[in-house]
Order: sequence, then C-alpha cells, then structure tokens
Amino acid sequence: MSGKKIFTLILLILLLIVSTSSATFAQPGISISDEGISITASDDPQEVSTSIKLLLILTILTLLPSILIMMTSFIRIIIVLSFLRNSMGTQQIPPNQVIIGLALFLTFFIMSPVIKDINQNALVPYTENQITLEEAMDRSETSIKDFMLKHTRDKDLALFASMAEVEPPEDLMDLPLTVVVPSFMISELNTAFRMGFMLYIPFIVIDMVVASTLMAMGMMMLPPVMISTPFKILLFLLVDGWNLLTETIVKTFLR
Repeated sequence: MSGKKIFTLILLILLLIVSTSSATFAQPGISISDEGISITASDDPQEVSTSIKLLLILTILTLLPSILIMMTSFIRIIIVLSFLRNSMGTQQIPPNQVIIGLALFLTFFIMSPVIKDINQNALVPYTENQITLEEAMDRSETSIKDFMLKHTRDKDLALFASMAEVEPPEDLMDLPLTVVVPSFMISELNTAFRMGFMLYIPFIVIDMVVASTLMAMGMMMLPPVMISTPFKILLFLLVDGWNLLTETIVKTFLR
C-alpha cells in the first residue's frame, strides 16, 4: 500500500473502531475469556475479513498520535499554549497534562466538521457496502486535504513540490499527501510562532517596567520575576485571557 493510501486509511480508523470491533468479537472465530482472547480457524470469508480489519486497526493505532499531530490543528494550538505559559513565566503552571488536554479537545472541536464529513461521505457508505475501501479512502483524503490546504501557504507547497519534483497542478487538490502534509506542518509552525510573538509583547513590557522600577529603587538583589509574575497573571485575568486566546485560536481555523 502506498504512502498516500496509508495516510487516508488511518483517518478512518477511529470511526471504524466503533463499527468493527463489536462485530468482530461477536464472530465465532474470536472469543474472549478470563484467559484472554483466543482466535480459532474459520472457513467463513466474512468472519476472516472482519478479523483482518481488527488486526489492521490494532496495528495502525500505534501511528495515530503522529497522524493527530501532522494533519490536524493540534500543532498550532499546543505551541501557542506553550508560548503563553513561557511568556507569563509561570514555569509548569498549567501542567503539561492540562495543556495537552485542552489542545486535544480544541482540536476535536475544530476538526469536528472534517470528521462529520468523513463519517457521512466515507464511513457510512463503506459500512453499508455502498462503496469500496478504496473509494472511502479517496473521499477521506479529499476532506482532510481540503482542510490542510486552507491553512497552508503557497510558498510552503511550492517548496515541497519542487523538492519532490512534482509538476504544479491546476488544482491544488491534485497534490499528493506526501507534499501537502509537510507543507501544512511548517505553515502551522510559522503561524504558531507568529501568534507566540504577539503573546510575548505585553508581558515583556511588564518585565521591563518592573525591572526599571526596581533598579530606580536600588533593589538590585530582588529578582524582577518575583514582582512581575503576579502582575502578568493579573493582566491576563483582567482581559479574560483564556476566553480571548481560545476564541482567537478557533477563529484562525474558521476563516
């Protein structure tokens, strides 16, 4: 299976788990007991097909974290939240688990239209045997590629297309995922760093004011961070920072 097909197949895995796993364990060839899962031989083609689906799902599940990072809004969100924490100087507050959890749920919220589109146009017709697996993967690829291309700079697409020696197509949707995915990733990194720079500006001003004030008062031995951090937190709360930042991040994907 080509890299293109692997990318699109993985997009179906989360949705296929719900519809496939329950049916698989109900087959006579696979049984669950206190000793574990036992697999027996079967001559039923449908049973064998379902068992292969389960094996494929369990194998590809290990790649899901990478796919989540590469092909969704997760990159931008987690980097912006990390910039916020560093600019405020709160060390490990919020902790990494909270930052990652918030980034994941915001990712699911932002990607929900794409997931809904894949479910309606690819998963449901496939599970009802209206289309083949190849057609389902092609439809899934179209949905996720459309999302990525909306947030990918032409400059980045041109870079990877030239390195891959791919002729510029008339329609960007004709570009392979091997070009679109890395282009999308560096575009997201660029956007996230721009947003992070804007986050740093007000907090740097507070640091400069506090440091200048302490120097004017002759308090050289007092670390400015001890004084500036509470003011940074206060400023963030006064502008309702979490609401404002979350709204800004989500709206950047709804353009």
